[in-house]
This record gives sequence, structure tokens and C-alpha cells, in this order.
Amino acid sequence: MFELKGMLSLHAGDRHVGGLDRIELLAAIAETGSISAAARAVGMSYKGAWDAIDAINNLSDEPLVTRATGGRRGGGTQLTARGRQLVEVFREVAVQHERFMQQLGVLGADSLRDLQLMRRFMFRTSARNQFAGTVAAIHAGAVNDTVELTLAGGQRLVATITGESTRALGLAVGREAIALVKASSVLLGVPGPGLKLSARNQLSCVVNGIERGAVNAEVALDLDGGGVMVAVVTNASVDALALAEGQRVVAIVKASSVILGTTD
Repeated sequence: MFELKGMLSLHAGDRHVGGLDRIELLAAIAETGSISAAARAVGMSYKGAWDAIDAINNLSDEPLVTRATGGRRGGGTQLTARGRQLVEVFREVAVQHERFMQQLGVLGADSLRDLQLMRRFMFRTSARNQFAGTVAAIHAGAVNDTVELTLAGGQRLVATITGESTRALGLAVGREAIALVKASSVLLGVPGPGLKLSARNQLSCVVNGIERGAVNAEVALDLDGGGVMVAVVTNASVDALALAEGQRVVAIVKASSVILGTTD
């Protein structure tokens, strides 16, 4: 016999914001006022908790978590009024959801094929940067289309995809979509009169944190208007650009490196 279990997840319109694990992280932040304490309380790493918070704020219709001065390595962390309301509502819904699942009872073995099929519909992506936005313009070409996506913070992200993909995703002006960008596809530059680039995406941002590894460094960026982007560059590049927290930079992404998706 196969027991039917359901996973409750949270969406803002068509945007997937998170599930129980992220809600519990938000609740722990409300209780402790500390990202490190909240991460320990829910069994996350400090870095994993920050990544979750960045994703939550990027995909939400408005910020759910705010941080005091000190960046990713210091200062306090607290929920906004919207974040506190979200935790309360989610927990109320979770109680009703559990009652509903109990009423559905138990499935027979003949439902196994259907369960396996439904499982194929679920996927996760390894792309570090995930942004919710609204299609602002579509420029059709003979083979490829250029799609302009307005992010929650107001900046635009341009993607080049095939016309077939545009049709398959049902993209149209005003439609919500998710943009995926690998951290390794994000280049960094220092703004100035001599900076001239052919890349369509040149996003203004501020360095929020730098974590060095043996060869590469992970650079967290606060986008103007809201949202966080992560770039992976070499340590040599960090030194050459003299990158430091609080420094204004330009995040550079080729339009062909932006992947678009929809939630239905």
C-alpha cells in the first residue's frame, strides 16, 4: 500500500517562494533576531541560511527579511511585517492541509505508476541565481527571440532564447517568468568612463560579501532596487579589481547565459 503525502509550498502569484523549511527559518529569525542562531535552530548552515533568505527576498513580491548594518557577516536580522504575516498564515494553512491529507486515506498499489509520473514533473535547479520577473518586451527574430524581463527591483534582464522556446513557455508581455543565471556566468566590472561592453545585461550593484576559496571566490551582490546576485570569479580577479564590501560594481551577463522558465 502507498500512503499519500502532500508537500505544502508557498507561492506569490506564479512564483514559488518556499516550503516548510524556509518558513521555519523565517520563524526562527523572528524569534532570535540572528541569522546564525536561526540557522542552528533549523539545522542549516550559516551560508545555506543566507542563500535561502536571498532566494526568498528575490522571489517574493516584497522583502520578507531585512538586515541591519554589517552585511552578511554582522548586524542583526529581522522579519518585515509582511514576513511575520506570512509565517502566521502558512502555519494556519499547514494545519488544515494536514487534516485534508489524512482524509484522503491510503492509495492502492495500482496508483504507483501515477505517483512515479507526478514525481517526474518536479525538478530543482543548480543555478545559484533565480529571479522572478515580468516579461516587458519580446523581440522576435528569424530563429532566436530577445526577451526582456523586468525584475522586482526595477532592473531589466535580457535573455536570448529560440522562438520555439518562447512559444512553448507561453511567454507574452505581462506574463510572469523565472530567470536562471549560473554564478559562473556572471562577470564583474568596475564602473567608469572606460567601461564599454557588448553584453546586454549590465546590472548596477554593490558588493555585499566575498568568500574566498582555494582558487575562486564567491561574491554576493546587492542589486540596485533590491535582490541579490552571486558571482563566482577567480581570486586573481578579486585582487585585480580590488573588490571589497560596499564597493559599487557592474554585474555582466550575456543574454545567451540567461535561462527562462515558467511555473505552469
